[in-house]
Amino acid sequence: MEPSSYGLWFLVFFNSAIFIIFAFSFFKPQTKRDWRSFGAFSAFLVALFTEMYGFPLTIYFLAGWLQSNYPNIDWLAHDSGHLLEMMFGWEANPHLGPFHILSFILIGGGFYLLSAAWRVLYKAQRTDTLAVSGPYAKIRHPQYVGFILIMAGFLVQWPTILTLAMFPILTIMYWRLALHEEREVEAELGEMYREYAAKVPRFIPKLQRAAAN
Repeated sequence: MEPSSYGLWFLVFFNSAIFIIFAFSFFKPQTKRDWRSFGAFSAFLVALFTEMYGFPLTIYFLAGWLQSNYPNIDWLAHDSGHLLEMMFGWEANPHLGPFHILSFILIGGGFYLLSAAWRVLYKAQRTDTLAVSGPYAKIRHPQYVGFILIMAGFLVQWPTILTLAMFPILTIMYWRLALHEEREVEAELGEMYREYAAKVPRFIPKLQRAAAN
């Protein structure tokens, strides 16, 4: 393995810190539930960047199969970690490949949701009202959807065995947290929240509603 390809632990720390701080600035966890969801997201990022710059566990684990099926690729080169570009025969710069571009769209959309949702939620908390505008007019849990979009974007860009295993677990965790959160809000606001929940989907926006707005 070339020394410059992996073992770059400073980049593991730097990139993990940058994205965690960036997400923190948008999400701003306050409750234990917030910290739990944010902590799980942070663990996903650390696992991702550890394989991206530190130790390529997935490449080593799949080395025999990869070399047999794609013999002309140097799988220990850093760019080869973009597995989808490599496996689908993208021969140009993988950072310009279709999967990498898709990952930027998903990651950018996720951070946008975190940011836009926080502004609405913060205002609602200050005025002791229900958050129903902005992203909350389309879905009931935009911040959880934001986390899922960001993780999905990184999976498309740099899939690893560990993060692939973590993704469904974290998705289920966010789903359960959303249900728990809904029960708490419904107990507090009663019919007001039930009317809102009847109109606005939990995670996936209605296409007609999105088009109308």
